[in-house]
Amino acid sequence: MTLPAKALEALDVFTAAGGWEQRARLLMQWGERLEALSDAERSDANRVHGCESQVWLVAERQGEHWHFRAGSDARLIRGLLAVLLARVDGLEGGELAGIDLADWFNQLGLGRQLSPSRSNGLNAVLKKMRELSL
Repeated sequence: MTLPAKALEALDVFTAAGGWEQRARLLMQWGERLEALSDAERSDANRVHGCESQVWLVAERQGEHWHFRAGSDARLIRGLLAVLLARVDGLEGGELAGIDLADWFNQLGLGRQLSPSRSNGLNAVLKKMRELSL
């Protein structure tokens, strides 16, 4: 499976970072890039359950491809969501099933910093993406 352009950009930027401090700063910067969700989109219907922080996910189908937008009340989570969205944006529904979240974050050099609760939360986001794309 070829990576979307934003995923390639994330891979280049994060693998070039010298250490965790640089990657953490990058995560904060990527989190600021997220498209803002409206108050209406920050509804319980769009809330991802299974995350310790509040996370909302909105899906839009564009032809055969999916575009996701997400938001969170936590800065680090917004950054993690941004790199997850970079990996999945523009994929077809069936391609979402093939995403290996742990592998993606390991490729970025972020795997070791994912606590079990963050990892569970991001898996819940990916699961919700898969459900929405059915």
